[in-house]
Amino acid sequence: MRHLNDHRKLNRTSAHRLAMLRNLAAAVIEHGRVTTTVPKAKEARRLVERCITLAKKASVEQDPAKKLHFKREAMRHLHDLKAVTKLVDEVAPAYKNRVGGYTRILKAGYRLGDRSPVALFELV
Repeated sequence: MRHLNDHRKLNRTSAHRLAMLRNLAAAVIEHGRVTTTVPKAKEARRLVERCITLAKKASVEQDPAKKLHFKREAMRHLHDLKAVTKLVDEVAPAYKNRVGGYTRILKAGYRLGDRSPVALFELV
C-alpha cells in the first residue's frame, strides 16, 4: 500500500526534482505543449493545475494588493516571471469558467534510446 507516499521521486534529489518540475511547468505555460515522459508529466500536472488556480484568483481579484499576493504565490511555485505574467494575463482568463482539469496528457509511444513512455503534456 502507498500510505503517506505523496509523490514520485523520479530518481532525483529533491532540489533537482523541484527545479525540473518548475521548468517543465513554466515551459508548458509558455508554449502550450511539451513532450516529456509520462511520470514527469503526471507530477508536473499537479504543479500546473495549482498555478492556474492561483492565477484565476489573481485575474478575478479587484484589489491590487490581493492580486499581487496571488501572483507572488504563483511565482513561488514557478520561479519564472515571464511564465507567471503569461499565466495571469492570457491563460487564466481562458479558464475562468472551468472548475479544474486544465491540462491533458496524451501518450505518444516510447523513446528510442531507452524505451521510456513518452507523452504530450498540454493545456486543454
